[in-house]
Amino acid sequence: MSSARFTLMAALPESGRGSLKTTTNTVKMADILLAEDDDAMRQFLATALTRAGHRVVSHRDGRQALEALDKPYDLLIADIVMPGVDGIELARRARAGQPELRVMFITGFAAVAIEEGKPVVPGATVLSKPFHLRDLVSQVKELLAAA
Repeated sequence: MSSARFTLMAALPESGRGSLKTTTNTVKMADILLAEDDDAMRQFLATALTRAGHRVVSHRDGRQALEALDKPYDLLIADIVMPGVDGIELARRARAGQPELRVMFITGFAAVAIEEGKPVVPGATVLSKPFHLRDLVSQVKELLAAA
């Protein structure tokens, strides 16, 4: 279990869902694939993203998330450090089948996890733990707006 700190905001907006549908407040709704090995963190992230109006499919590791790639997603959010298939490998494989997939990495070990010489997924963003869920939702909004 990770010792990452996070805060769930009860005030996150409760809005409708729909793949990349723009609402009146210009938030794009997305289908998100989430891979996070910490159970509590995964649940909080999925809850926050769902309350922000997104559809979230979450998995506890990269191997399970790979199996979920039978449908298209707008965004992959993956912890970098996970047992088995790590977030970077998951993102590479996901992008091989879905080249337009946007990628966000979340990690408490960004400096260690992104090893020198290990290619990182082009265009991916990194959100370092600890972070506030408000920051996650904001980063997701920015990534989707850039599409």
